[in-house]
Amino acid sequence: MEPFDIQPSLHSKEDHPVLLPIAPWKSLFPEITAGFSTRLGGVSQAPYSTLNLGLHVNDTQEDVVRNRERVADAVGQPFTSFTYAEQVHGKDIAIVSLNEQGMGRDSRETALQAKDGFITKENGIVLCAQFADCVPLYFYDPVQRVVALAHAGWKGTVLNISMATISLMTHTFGSQPSDIRAAIGPSIGVCCYEVDQTVASRVRLVFEETRIAPEVQEAIITDKGNEKYMLNLQLLNQKLIEQAGILSSHIEVTQLCTSCRTDLFFSHRKEGGSTGRMIAWIGLRP
Repeated sequence: MEPFDIQPSLHSKEDHPVLLPIAPWKSLFPEITAGFSTRLGGVSQAPYSTLNLGLHVNDTQEDVVRNRERVADAVGQPFTSFTYAEQVHGKDIAIVSLNEQGMGRDSRETALQAKDGFITKENGIVLCAQFADCVPLYFYDPVQRVVALAHAGWKGTVLNISMATISLMTHTFGSQPSDIRAAIGPSIGVCCYEVDQTVASRVRLVFEETRIAPEVQEAIITDKGNEKYMLNLQLLNQKLIEQAGILSSHIEVTQLCTSCRTDLFFSHRKEGGSTGRMIAWIGLRP
């Protein structure tokens, strides 16, 4: 079953954001809010139509802020709780306290700088990361009540941002990997993600450093010839999360491809770089 609850959301009104909550977590963990936005239900104009949530893509700032306010209303949390960063495809993780609550929600200048992962134990903070093909990674420790979010493009993936996030949860808040739940959200799929020899070489270095089985390696990267490869970033992140100690039964994995579904999502690759951004969000309810 697809963990990102797509069908009920599509019945939303035209002027209301279409959001995809993580369905299995809604009943298991009512104390948190977590999900992924779509491109539907906002005010932005083409090529950012309509629910663009990225301030860095040459969309009108007023429209983006209005879209972000709409999402906050739809999620049911105050706009002042939503906390954003300037992402750089690295693996630096921010521990977000009440002092950082709401940073970046209405301007890039006030965002957390150069961060691609976020962790908080504070109630009422909603962590947000922006996406348009990269892989959103969600983490929740229901024992220590810690939430985390990571942005994993191919660069963040080969830097093993998932391990960096889990390790920081463990060392800072005492989380045990066996207690942590994880989810892998909508992103470009192996069906659409062609990469070159440079990227393939970096992925193979990850194989050398880990215990990923050879047959799984073949499923992660497929040689098309002419130094072109199809890369399954979702599966690679799943295996890295498992190697960090999270149980496979505790990982939800989407089947949604942002490139295949440009009716529903923005796709940087499919739309030639001129497009908007969705967000992944997670937070402990007040």
